[in-house]
Parts: sequence; structure tokens; C-alpha cells
Amino acid sequence: MQQLDWIVLSATLLFIVIYGVWKTKGSKNVEDYILGNNETPWYIVGLSVMATQASAITFLSTPGQAYHDGMGFVQFYFGLPIAMVVICVTFIPIYHKLKVFTAYEYLEQRFDLKTRSLAAILFLFQRGLGTGLTIYAPAIILSALLGWNLTLMNIVIGVLVIIYTFAGGTKAVNVTQKHQMFVIMSGMFITFFLILHLLPNDMTFSNALHIAGANHKMDIVDFSFDPETRYTFWSGITGGFFLALSYFGTDQSQVGRYLSGKSIKESQMGLIMNGFLKVPMQFFILLIGVMVFVFFQFNPVPLNFNPNNKIIVENSKYKADYNALETKLVKLSEEKKEINLIYIDHLNQNYDNPILRKELVAISNKENDLRDEAREIITQADPKSETNDKDYVFIHFILNYLPKGLIGLLLAVILSAAMSSTASGLNALASTTAIDIYKRNVKGEKTEKHFVNATKFFTILWGIIAILFACVGTLFENLIQLVNIVGSIFYGTVLGIFLVGFYIKFVKAKAIFWGAVISQLLIFYIYYLEVVSFLWLNFIGAMFTIFLSISIQMIVGNDKEAFD
Repeated sequence: MQQLDWIVLSATLLFIVIYGVWKTKGSKNVEDYILGNNETPWYIVGLSVMATQASAITFLSTPGQAYHDGMGFVQFYFGLPIAMVVICVTFIPIYHKLKVFTAYEYLEQRFDLKTRSLAAILFLFQRGLGTGLTIYAPAIILSALLGWNLTLMNIVIGVLVIIYTFAGGTKAVNVTQKHQMFVIMSGMFITFFLILHLLPNDMTFSNALHIAGANHKMDIVDFSFDPETRYTFWSGITGGFFLALSYFGTDQSQVGRYLSGKSIKESQMGLIMNGFLKVPMQFFILLIGVMVFVFFQFNPVPLNFNPNNKIIVENSKYKADYNALETKLVKLSEEKKEINLIYIDHLNQNYDNPILRKELVAISNKENDLRDEAREIITQADPKSETNDKDYVFIHFILNYLPKGLIGLLLAVILSAAMSSTASGLNALASTTAIDIYKRNVKGEKTEKHFVNATKFFTILWGIIAILFACVGTLFENLIQLVNIVGSIFYGTVLGIFLVGFYIKFVKAKAIFWGAVISQLLIFYIYYLEVVSFLWLNFIGAMFTIFLSISIQMIVGNDKEAFD
């Protein structure tokens, strides 16, 4: 990194932190600190909802996902717009009518304290884990590529977020996310057009899409019914719908964003904005990954994008074998570039040569075989090494091919996204702990100031827990998938509780509590068996909770519990 990159990076991050503290300090009551005094306009609600979901993992992992597997991951979001409509019609009016601080307050009014506490604890567990991941994900990748100390990076990211979240609560999260989204999308658009500029001079965007298509990177929709296929139209429209419904409808990190809206209408408009923009945004980020793939059809590419693996092999007895594979890859890359240039020339003459398309696929398969051999060597050199390099693809491109200054901006994008989602997570964890656990169980009368201070204390506590988790975490497969897997294991059960509460009035507290407990245990077991893609766990968990609670209610009959 050059001095200009450090200036851009430092100035961007410091501005966000200082601005957040300056604009929002001095909350005197719980409503102001947790709900932002219900002053947030709809467009800030929409941006805040998008920024909360768009963590650093999104901008590190998604392009790498597209580089390896193509555009199919966008199917994961197909159910999201439908979920936004359902939440706007059902969830938001109920939350605003009851004037709740957290989503889980509703459950005590509908059922009882233990059901509220169960949902809150499930949320605290999975969101605490997820918040640690939002810190850890960019830290481990940037430390590997830049040589920065991993523990120090975890601490720096965590402390920066704690400072302004502690100072201003929900309002601080909202006002900083507006600027973070501007930084994020500006950086991504600049990168996209720069990639196109770096492609061969006689190559059009249409040519680039043809090359991507020839390598099966533009296979967007898969209508197969195989439950083990991770991303299909059906898993996205069902599992993705239930995941989005539970995440945006019952996860306090998202609910807290639109509970701060000026009115029901403002909150609804913010979510509808997210519904309109989220799929195109994810499509665009995936397309950047596909363009990075096209770029590397004409430029040198490493056997494995994770530089730590190269170091591991260099210090082992397998060094010569690995170097031999690298030599083969260099020759193959030259052949690949030559055929791609010929293919472009034919495309410019309006001829999509089917023979050349087959040759491109054959070369791509040979390259994948070399990568598989490289992974085997890396594993032999160190069985504990992480050979999956999807999360390193985009940052490798940034550091090696972008001009100075822009590198700093893109690193600011990644760290801004990390801070944005982490801030929402900490704010939600602190609010839920203070309102659903502490306030509900503390003895005696306490002042508003007391609960504001309690929420601030829990912000620091959860910040420390998230940093500690980030410091001891381990990289697991593709990070964006890991976060979604963690959510899918818990979200279905919590969503089932809320759906029963909203729509199945005859089910009472005892039935829903035990139905949810049994459902969650069954989801743990199903995930352990690995019989379905994780996306289906959202649907299965919600259905289990609904079915079991109805069954238990019918068995125990009408007790004296009632919902007024």
C-alpha cells in the first residue's frame, strides 16, 4: 500500500467514527437511544437496512463466489422481495401499534415471558456469533494479504464500532450507515468500470459476457429439484423467502432499523426500497466477480489465491511439486489468453464460434484440475490449512491490479461494511439484552437514565465478546455461506414462533414454547446429517415449529392461558 492509500483509508474510517459520535451524542432516555426517537426518514431506514445486511463478507466473498461458481448465488435472494411485502403488511403495523423496543417484547404480550426469553436467547446466540464473524472475516483476509496482525485488526475494527455505537445508539448506527453505503457503492462502481477498462482494447462488455457464458458463469437460474443443490430457483424462492422473512422480520439487528422510522408508512417504504434494490445490488456484486474472472482470462492467476498457502508449501518438502504445477499453469494461461483473443475477434465479426467455446471450457477444466492438485499438495504440507480461496479472489485483484488511492478506497469499502453490520449487531444485542433480559428481570424501580446506561454497558460487553470470538475464530468454507448457515440454523424456529403468534390465535404459550424447543433440536440434528441444503433449514424450522405447536396445543387442550 502507498501513502495515498493509507490517507484515503484512514480519513474515511475516522470521518465515519467522528461524525457518528458528533451527530448523536447525549441520549437521555431509552426511546431516544434505542429507537432514535422515531425520527428516521424512509430513505435512511432503507439504506440502514441494506447496510446492515451488506457486511464486509458480502464484498469479500460474493465476487469470489461468482469467480468460482458463477451468477447462480443470486437465486439465494429471490424470496427477499416477497418477504418485504409480508413484513410490511403484517409485522410492521403490529410492532408499531404495540410500541415495542424489540421484536421479542411482542412475544410476551402474545404468549408469556419464557417464550419471549427463548426467542431472545436464540437471537443473542446466533447474532453474537454472526457479529464476531463480521469483524473476523475482513480481518483474517486483510491480515493474510497485507501482513497486518490479525488480533490487532480484530481489536481496531471492534473498538472503532464500539465508540460510536456506545455514544449514540441506534441514531449513530443509522447516520453512519448512510455514509458507509455511499462509500461502499461508490467503490464498487468505480471498480466495475475499471475492470472493463483493464480488459483488452478491442473487447466490449458484450464480449466479456460471452466469455463468461462460455465458461458457465452466466447460468443464473437453476430449476432443478435436487434438495442437495445449494442454490436453485426453488430453494431461493422458498428457503430464501423464509430466511429473509425471519431475518428482516424477527432479527433485532434489522427490526431495530425500521422501528426507528417516523411512522408505519416510513418504515414500510424503507423496507420496500430494500426489496427493490437488494437483488439488483447482489446481482451487480456477483457480476463484478464474473468480470474479475474474465480479467484473469488475460492475466496471470495464482494456483491458490490465499498467499498463506504458498508460504506453507514453500517451506515444505512439496515445494518442487507445487512449482511444477505453477509452471503448467503459466503455460496454460498463455494458451487460454491466445484462444480468448481469437474468440473475441470472431465475436467482433458476429460469429460465436462453438469450437472455440468448447476449447475454452476444456482449458477451464484443465485449470480447475491443476487447482485441485494444488489443494491436495497444500493439504499434505499442512492438513489444517484452508484450501478454499474464494474469499481471497477479489482482494487479490484489488491489491495487485488497482491504482494507488483506489486500493485505499476499496479497503475502506470493506472495513466500512464490516463496521456497518457490526454496529447494527452490537446495537441489537445490547438492546435485546437490556430490554428483554435485564429490564424484564431487574428488581425495583429504575430511571430512564439507568436503562440507557445499562444498554451502553451491554454495548461494550457484546463488543468485547464479538472481538474475543473474532480473535479465536477459524475460517470455514466461504464466509458469506457460513454467516447464512448460522442464520439458517436458528432463524426458522424463531420465525415459526412469530408466525404462530400472528396468524394462529388458538395456540397458547405452553404449546409454542415446547414446539419451538423441539423444533430447534430437530434442526440441529438435520444439519448434522447434511441431508438438505442449509437454505431449506429456514423453511423446515418454521414448519416444524408451527406443526409441533399446533399438535401440542390440540393434545393439551385449552388451558387458562389467553391472549388479550
